[in-house]
Amino acid sequence: EADPAVCSRSRRAQLRLCLERLKGLVPLGAAAGRHTTLSLLTRARLHIQKLEDQERRALHQIEQLQREQRHLQRQLEKLGMERIRIDSIGSSLSSERSDSDRGETLRWGMASERSD
Repeated sequence: EADPAVCSRSRRAQLRLCLERLKGLVPLGAAAGRHTTLSLLTRARLHIQKLEDQERRALHQIEQLQREQRHLQRQLEKLGMERIRIDSIGSSLSSERSDSDRGETLRWGMASERSD
Protein backbone atom coordinates (compact mmCIF):
# COMPACT_ATOMS: atom_id res chain seq x y z
CA GLU A 1 0.00 0.00 0.00
CA ALA A 2 1.34 3.48 -0.91
CA ASP A 3 2.28 6.01 1.72
CA PRO A 4 -0.56 8.60 2.03
CA ALA A 5 1.96 11.43 2.46
CA VAL A 6 3.66 10.53 -0.84
CA CYS A 7 0.30 10.32 -2.62
CA SER A 8 -0.69 13.68 -1.18
CA ARG A 9 2.57 15.35 -2.30
CA SER A 10 2.24 13.78 -5.74
CA ARG A 11 -1.34 14.98 -6.02
CA ARG A 12 -0.39 18.54 -4.98
CA ALA A 13 2.46 18.52 -7.51
CA GLN A 14 0.08 17.42 -10.25
CA LEU A 15 -2.42 20.12 -9.26
CA ARG A 16 0.34 22.76 -9.38
CA LEU A 17 1.35 21.52 -12.83
CA CYS A 18 -2.27 21.69 -14.04
CA LEU A 19 -2.68 25.20 -12.60
CA GLU A 20 0.50 26.34 -14.40
CA ARG A 21 -0.85 24.91 -17.65
CA LEU A 22 -4.16 26.67 -17.00
CA LYS A 23 -2.30 29.99 -16.50
CA GLY A 24 -0.89 29.57 -19.99
CA LEU A 25 -4.37 29.09 -21.46
CA VAL A 26 -6.29 31.81 -19.63
CA PRO A 27 -5.67 35.47 -20.46
CA LEU A 28 -4.67 37.05 -17.16
CA GLY A 29 -4.26 40.66 -18.27
CA ALA A 30 -1.94 43.13 -16.57
CA ALA A 31 -2.09 41.30 -13.23
CA ALA A 32 -0.36 38.23 -14.64
CA GLY A 33 1.87 37.98 -11.57
CA ARG A 34 0.91 35.77 -8.68
CA HIS A 35 -2.63 34.45 -8.65
CA THR A 36 -4.42 32.46 -6.04
CA THR A 37 -5.92 29.19 -7.13
CA LEU A 38 -9.38 30.65 -6.63
CA SER A 39 -8.68 33.75 -8.74
CA LEU A 40 -7.15 31.63 -11.50
CA LEU A 41 -10.13 29.26 -11.53
CA THR A 42 -12.54 32.22 -11.49
CA ARG A 43 -10.76 33.80 -14.46
CA ALA A 44 -10.80 30.46 -16.26
CA ARG A 45 -14.55 30.10 -15.68
CA LEU A 46 -15.18 33.64 -16.98
CA HIS A 47 -12.96 32.99 -20.00
CA ILE A 48 -14.84 29.77 -20.78
CA GLN A 49 -18.18 31.61 -20.50
CA LYS A 50 -16.88 34.31 -22.85
CA LEU A 51 -15.75 31.67 -25.37
CA GLU A 52 -19.12 29.91 -25.16
CA ASP A 53 -20.90 33.22 -25.76
CA GLN A 54 -18.68 33.92 -28.78
CA GLU A 55 -19.43 30.43 -30.08
CA ARG A 56 -23.20 30.96 -29.69
CA ARG A 57 -22.99 34.28 -31.57
CA ALA A 58 -20.87 32.69 -34.30
CA LEU A 59 -23.33 29.81 -34.69
CA HIS A 60 -26.22 32.28 -34.84
CA GLN A 61 -24.40 34.25 -37.52
CA ILE A 62 -23.71 31.05 -39.48
CA GLU A 63 -27.42 30.19 -39.33
CA GLN A 64 -28.36 33.68 -40.56
CA LEU A 65 -25.85 33.47 -43.40
CA GLN A 66 -27.11 30.01 -44.38
CA ARG A 67 -30.70 31.33 -44.48
CA GLU A 68 -29.57 34.27 -46.59
CA GLN A 69 -27.65 31.93 -48.89
CA ARG A 70 -30.73 29.72 -49.37
CA HIS A 71 -32.85 32.81 -50.10
CA LEU A 72 -30.34 34.11 -52.64
CA GLN A 73 -30.06 30.64 -54.19
CA ARG A 74 -33.85 30.57 -54.67
CA GLN A 75 -33.74 34.05 -56.22
CA LEU A 76 -30.95 32.94 -58.55
CA GLU A 77 -32.94 29.88 -59.57
CA LYS A 78 -36.01 32.04 -60.25
CA LEU A 79 -33.93 34.40 -62.36
CA GLY A 80 -32.49 31.44 -64.25
CA MET A 81 -35.99 30.11 -64.93
CA GLU A 82 -37.13 33.57 -66.00
CA ARG A 83 -34.15 33.88 -68.32
CA ILE A 84 -34.88 30.47 -69.85
CA ARG A 85 -38.51 31.50 -70.37
CA ILE A 86 -37.52 34.83 -71.93
CA ASP A 87 -34.90 33.16 -74.12
CA SER A 88 -37.41 30.57 -75.30
CA ILE A 89 -39.99 33.29 -76.08
CA GLY A 90 -37.36 35.28 -77.95
CA SER A 91 -36.17 32.30 -79.95
CA SER A 92 -39.72 31.23 -80.83
CA LEU A 93 -40.55 34.77 -81.93
CA SER A 94 -37.46 35.00 -84.11
CA SER A 95 -38.07 31.57 -85.64
CA GLU A 96 -41.71 32.50 -86.43
CA ARG A 97 -40.64 35.51 -88.43
CA SER A 98 -40.50 34.94 -92.15
CA ASP A 99 -40.36 36.96 -95.34
CA SER A 100 -44.13 37.33 -95.30
CA ASP A 101 -43.91 38.88 -91.83
CA ARG A 102 -41.50 41.44 -93.21
CA GLY A 103 -43.89 42.11 -96.11
CA GLU A 104 -46.73 42.64 -93.68
CA THR A 105 -44.56 45.11 -91.79
CA LEU A 106 -44.10 47.01 -95.01
CA ARG A 107 -47.87 47.08 -95.60
CA TRP A 108 -48.45 48.37 -92.07
CA GLY A 109 -45.87 51.04 -92.72
CA MET A 110 -47.68 52.05 -95.94
CA ALA A 111 -51.03 52.13 -94.14
CA SER A 112 -49.68 54.47 -91.54
CA GLU A 113 -48.30 56.73 -94.27
CA ARG A 114 -51.72 56.88 -95.89
CA SER A 115 -53.39 57.89 -92.64
CA ASP A 116 -51.12 60.95 -92.35
